[in-house]
Amino acid sequence: MKFNKGILFILLGASFFGFTPIFAKIGFSHGYTLGQINIVHMMVSFVLLWGFTLIKRASFKGLHVKNILQIMATGCLIGLTSIFYYGSMQYLPASLAIILMFQFVWIGIILEWIFMNIKPARITVFSIVLILIGVFFASNFIGGEIQGLPIKGLVFGILSAFTYAGFIFCSGKVAVKVDAWTRSSIMVSGSAILVLVLFMGEIPTVLPLEKDLFASAAGVSLFGAVLPPLFYAAGAPLVSGGVANILTSVELPIAILSASLFLSESVALYQWFGIGIILGAIALNELGPNWIRKRRQNRAPSRE
Repeated sequence: MKFNKGILFILLGASFFGFTPIFAKIGFSHGYTLGQINIVHMMVSFVLLWGFTLIKRASFKGLHVKNILQIMATGCLIGLTSIFYYGSMQYLPASLAIILMFQFVWIGIILEWIFMNIKPARITVFSIVLILIGVFFASNFIGGEIQGLPIKGLVFGILSAFTYAGFIFCSGKVAVKVDAWTRSSIMVSGSAILVLVLFMGEIPTVLPLEKDLFASAAGVSLFGAVLPPLFYAAGAPLVSGGVANILTSVELPIAILSASLFLSESVALYQWFGIGIILGAIALNELGPNWIRKRRQNRAPSRE
């Protein structure tokens, strides 16, 4: 059987994203603020993504003022996700921040129900319940550690899930026929403008740029905003959408494993059990409907 390179590309892209908490935490450990890290992160992402877009001579066909503004507005959701996600890491262990952000899975389903009138199937509702059960175990609620954590960090983590779900929802509706690289570059432009406006007062503190600030923010940018889209763009056309969604969920265990290995965060066995439930629920939601449909077709009496 021929190996599908798309699977490898998507796994690599998701794995890269799982390393971003390391760089964010390193930046905070050096005393840099959320604003400083986000400013440099967005500037590096802006330069790299536009650089790739221009080098590749990506098409600008189909762009007009209206959809450019729509793409930039969608990019603002990624900017907010970055602020909330890395903001939660100031107060919470990286492993918990990624678990909270990963709630975008069921939040996205709710958004489709509200705005697209796509009612979730029973198996989807069951998957959501499983995800919430997995969160109960994975968040270390049993160990009692979550009760003593700052509310601000938990709120930031949940907000990052909502903004990321909003980004995924909008990115699938806005200017979908525009070249993917061009869209990504315009999105990062929207993100960069948002971050610069929100953290305007911290812009002077970034210059002159210190090497530790640049290294941590560039790591967040490279592993979070540049490499994943590169590999997703290469791998997504080679696999089905459901399989791609399942493969991208590998960023959850990778992020938690990297936090455990490089940030010395302890992860109990029952937390891994919860992570397994979350991943299983995602797989069930993506593959379950097709499996049920095929089973019904096999059971149906043939008409001759």
